[in-house]
Amino acid sequence: MKPMKPMTEAEALKKLGNLCARGEHCSGEMQEKMHKWGLSTDAQERITDYLIEHKYIDDERFTRFFVHDKIAYNKWGRKKIEQALWMKRVPEQISRPILDEVPDDEYLTVLRPLLKNKLPGIKATTDYERSMKLIKFAMGRGFTIDLIRKCIDDETEIDDETFE
Repeated sequence: MKPMKPMTEAEALKKLGNLCARGEHCSGEMQEKMHKWGLSTDAQERITDYLIEHKYIDDERFTRFFVHDKIAYNKWGRKKIEQALWMKRVPEQISRPILDEVPDDEYLTVLRPLLKNKLPGIKATTDYERSMKLIKFAMGRGFTIDLIRKCIDDETEIDDETFE
């Protein structure tokens, strides 16, 4: 296997521009790619500035799409989305206000069917054990304990009404 020649700044800019034209990306992802390609810090800054100035990347726009997609398609809760954004190096001052805009009802709309579908597959001898397993499952999906409790309490009320 022959060694790769280092990528030039122009090649990197073209490659990143094409990538950004196909889908939303954040500045953190672009920085990581350029670092892997061995570009100098100065070149990385110039390319990042160009991509931002010409609207190829916009961390706020990326975050809005990312949050919406992860809730709607991946069925993730706030905590898991926060962690994913942190790993993509989206600044907290950008991500927090966008996450704060998402109403609890949007998370509950996703969480309720998840728990309802999970419930029949849970093997538990007591209601407490069943609740703990549901909580563990939902927390793994990144939902907050207050929303999980609300769903479980609502489910318990419904169960109680059906047995009366």
